[in-house]
Amino acid sequence: MRVVVAPDKFKGSLTAVEAAEAMAAGVRDVVPSAQVDRCPVADGGEGTLDVLLAAGGRRVDARVRGPLSDPVAAHYVVLDDRAYVESARACGIEHVVPTPATALAAHTHGVGELIRHALAGGARGIVLTVGGTASTDGGAGMLRALGARLLDDRGEPVALGGDALRSVATVDLDPVRQALGGAELRVATDVTNPLLGPAGAAAVFGPQKGAGTREVELLETGLATWAEALVRAGAADPAAVPGAGAGGGVAGGAVAVGATVESGFDLVAAVTGADHAIQGADLVITGEGSLDEQSLAGKAPAGVAARARLTGAPVAAVAGRIALDDAALSRAGITVWRALADRASSADDAMRRAAVLLRSATADVVRAAQSR
Repeated sequence: MRVVVAPDKFKGSLTAVEAAEAMAAGVRDVVPSAQVDRCPVADGGEGTLDVLLAAGGRRVDARVRGPLSDPVAAHYVVLDDRAYVESARACGIEHVVPTPATALAAHTHGVGELIRHALAGGARGIVLTVGGTASTDGGAGMLRALGARLLDDRGEPVALGGDALRSVATVDLDPVRQALGGAELRVATDVTNPLLGPAGAAAVFGPQKGAGTREVELLETGLATWAEALVRAGAADPAAVPGAGAGGGVAGGAVAVGATVESGFDLVAAVTGADHAIQGADLVITGEGSLDEQSLAGKAPAGVAARARLTGAPVAAVAGRIALDDAALSRAGITVWRALADRASSADDAMRRAAVLLRSATADVVRAAQSR
């Protein structure tokens, strides 16, 4: 029996790598002779670098400007001559206490510093993952760190932060293109939000970063002004690209200098070998901390299930909590499922004993799958 365990992270308790280890143990509790392929997955959000390190990547540490310009310790991963830069390592929400003021002031300068560091180290391509940022600056800070010049209508440099974008009049991107030097730039994301509008970066993600109604309006105006200035500078219009709103619009800033926006799950699955492993498996087990409606919209478990369906392999899921009904799970191609919350006395208990509970729940789904 060959089983593929391909979980995403269980946020707050287990990394995807740790979850895969617990699942593998659960499989062997039932079928000691099983061949278990551990393929932790990610969708371009938090935890992606952990998965890439497990796939043989090399960690590179750097100290950069954080979202409010204080220095932060960050890192990226190099694998096969490509550098994988997680925006949140430089400007993640964990680096601030979210308030209306921080929502307006936060920037992505440190992201650009990581890219510059990777290019100086010989990276031939950059893959930018964009979830979990504290910023809504449309990637302006990132491009400034790479040499872009942002000026107001008096010819003065524009300050960092999403609020300052309202004063951008002209942009010079030539230094950025020179800095990239032909290196391929790709953006990995699990969302398709546009840069602007009611589903855009400011409206949807701004409140999560501390923005109130007034701040969302200011950030929206700033992003619109920024997009117009980029188009005047001859850049691709980020407002026209699905997914450009990801990471507070940092994806849009990357698009302006030629980046492509891709499914984070697809990109990571191809790099780590999950795509290949699923082919010919007798059972595929996936999971994450919360299996809910968002899981079906580009998140890793849905991607795993979709690939397994193509090969005819049955799919089981184990999650911290499951907020989908039986019909939704079946439509996603999941035939057996278990929730850790059903085995714990409380949510805190489930998180504290996640590895043990995940192992036992995995053993249960293996038994259930065998009986079908």
